[in-house]
Amino acid sequence: MWSKEITQKIRATAESLLLEGKVDLIIGYEAGSTPLRTAPSFVRSAEQASLLVWNPFCENNLSVYLEGRKEKVGLMAKGCDARAAVVALQEKRIDRDRLLIIGLPCSGVVDRQKLAASVNIDAVKAFSVDKDSLVLQTEEEVRLPLEDVLHASCKTCSRRNAPVSDIFIGEKSSEPQVKDEFAEVKSFEGLGTQERWRYFRELAQKCIRCYACRNACPLCYCQECIVDQTQPQWFGKTAAEEDTLIYHIIRAYHCAGRCIDCGACSRACPMGIDLRLLNKKLQKDVQELYHYIPGLNPDEAPAFGTFKLDDPQDCITEK
Repeated sequence: MWSKEITQKIRATAESLLLEGKVDLIIGYEAGSTPLRTAPSFVRSAEQASLLVWNPFCENNLSVYLEGRKEKVGLMAKGCDARAAVVALQEKRIDRDRLLIIGLPCSGVVDRQKLAASVNIDAVKAFSVDKDSLVLQTEEEVRLPLEDVLHASCKTCSRRNAPVSDIFIGEKSSEPQVKDEFAEVKSFEGLGTQERWRYFRELAQKCIRCYACRNACPLCYCQECIVDQTQPQWFGKTAAEEDTLIYHIIRAYHCAGRCIDCGACSRACPMGIDLRLLNKKLQKDVQELYHYIPGLNPDEAPAFGTFKLDDPQDCITEK
């Protein structure tokens, strides 16, 4: 699903939309400073449409840039980008008539850390995709199975195509058959209390409280985050274990019923912390308790924005 033809269609579509005045801005991807990098691109004129690219290194969740937009926006969207946009629509963070979702076929994005374990990425001069292989040009050609170097979030993703789109470019990807997207969570749940506590303590020890995870998350858009409040100040801002743990727990709970598991938080973390596990655990709980999967229907009320008589109420009743 990664091809030069798709890139050309994206550029032609963006140019047409801008010339016809159907959008004021296209949010997409452009080539980065090195061959294996892309960067978010904000295209406002037909001439700039030639900057747009589409390849397996388009990892950013572009929905993070929708917050506060007043113009009519065209959003290049993988499945996870579109699902985050749907949550933003549900929560009235952007008007539907100001958002045009340009669905794109996604086969998963590459994890640079996995790639670095197989090849010197600084020596890569160019790359291409040949069917199911990533072909890297160094001093010699290196071919790697694309499936082996995908991000963890892509490995458990069964909705790579945008569930909602106004335009879809190319043919939709065949959705992978994921045996059990919560296998890692179930394994974690099977650990003893002390082992689970040890995991969170190790997480706290690595975290430097840079908030890259919060900034990369398309659903962390509170005007003032609770961790930044000083009146009242709910907890400390230090890198002490207790402050760090409560930060991650609160952020996870604020994303419960909303997180679409795009993996942006883990990819942004400079310390390599697997932040998905806690979010994935809450995603599993919401799905089992409320039979709700976020980001699929903009006309549906969010999990915690509605109430059903048969909702489980164990948390508010005494036993």
